[in-house]
Amino acid sequence: MTSAARVSQSAFDGSRLRVILLLDLYEGAQQQFLEAYEVMRRQVADVPGHISDQLCQSIENPSQWLITSEWESAPPFLAWVNSEEHVETVRPMHACVRDTRSMRYSILRETGGRRPLTPDAVPDPKVTARVGDGVTRHALTFTVKPGSESKVAELLAGYESPEAQVDEKTRLRRTSLFMHGNRVVRAVEVEGDLLAALRHVARQPEVRAVEEAINPYLEQDRDLTSPESARLFFTRAALPSVHHVISDRPEPAGLRRHALYYPAKAGCGMELARFLARQGEAAAAAPDSPVHSSTVFQRDDIVVRLIDITGDVDLDPAASLGLKGPGAAAELERLLDGTAIGVEGSLATDRNINRLLSHADMLPITDRRSAAA
Repeated sequence: MTSAARVSQSAFDGSRLRVILLLDLYEGAQQQFLEAYEVMRRQVADVPGHISDQLCQSIENPSQWLITSEWESAPPFLAWVNSEEHVETVRPMHACVRDTRSMRYSILRETGGRRPLTPDAVPDPKVTARVGDGVTRHALTFTVKPGSESKVAELLAGYESPEAQVDEKTRLRRTSLFMHGNRVVRAVEVEGDLLAALRHVARQPEVRAVEEAINPYLEQDRDLTSPESARLFFTRAALPSVHHVISDRPEPAGLRRHALYYPAKAGCGMELARFLARQGEAAAAAPDSPVHSSTVFQRDDIVVRLIDITGDVDLDPAASLGLKGPGAAAELERLLDGTAIGVEGSLATDRNINRLLSHADMLPITDRRSAAA
């Protein structure tokens, strides 16, 4: 009897991507916004994978605007939106905007003609609607000054959890926080509106106190009293979830959560994330795998895999790392920056696989579920 895996989120399904950005402008900022948009439009037109974009203004409220764009698939968009070039390109628009909301959708069906795609960009006709669990996953990552790791860990572990219920539709379900050397990764699971949950958490006094307390230890300066400084910090810290899969097996008792850090070779971050997504699906579908669920987060060459696993992570190092199957070790070896993680040489040996697991397994700081989760 074989098991099945349920993929609820994936940037790798081959479908085209529709990005929707809702904006609420300050009164009198329309012309400044149009000028900034023209600069952005010219730059994004040359980005590989970009197909088209539209700028729309509400016929009911002139302060409300809409930007839609179409992309050949999610990976080129994510590479662009997470780049420093994008951060600098959209900076002039921020002074014009009171509020924004970004949404990303896979295009599964459509009516009417469209601009033809290149052969390599034609989506897989077998792409189907995914069945989710009502949970949105997101992460932030940032680095702290070397030597401050223990103090930062103490601060991050000691805060009081904010109220989980945001509104009648949104709930903060789980927060998992890990460190790898001086790198911090905070992953959240939200039922409902992710943006509403993040804003809710940021407003809580206990959270603001911790954020202010760790400010002196950050490698990238930030001033949370300045909206522009805070926006830039959290934009650069975003570590998007690009894939999530969970087994359709009944959830076993005693699942343990681990975060594994995979620094990719220069320019290989998205390919490494895609590899780990495939490995996560295979693990979730295997009836004897200890990995029950896997979430891959990626930004540039930073890749983090969050797994819920039965038993100790080192009972089956290959399964924990996503190295099951023919050629998997060689593929990871090709994409992974072994020097950065402190493991050089072939991953075909048990010794190096065990070393990689010990080096990649991140230090757990806190893992908190809401009472109803």
